[in-house]
Amino acid sequence: MPEEVLLDVSELPPPEPLTLTLEAAEQLKPGQYLRMLHRREPCMLFGNLDDCHFNYFQRKGVRTAVEVFIWAEDDQEAAAAVQAIIDQPE
Repeated sequence: MPEEVLLDVSELPPPEPLTLTLEAAEQLKPGQYLRMLHRREPCMLFGNLDDCHFNYFQRKGVRTAVEVFIWAEDDQEAAAAVQAIIDQPE
């Protein structure tokens, strides 16, 4: 059963959002994905996620400016859960 891990870094100063997001991603268990909420696009994050073999999807947030979904590259269950969220009409 897929499980969301929510991380709201929208009020934190740099570099805390980057650090906390990478730490949270590393702690993901199979079937889990991270939904990170931020006040702006976390452009420094994406190269780090690529290097650590994570997939991600960014979209405009509902509660904050940006939501980033993050899951392990080989985790099909988490990928399917994120895809189901992305496919829902806004």
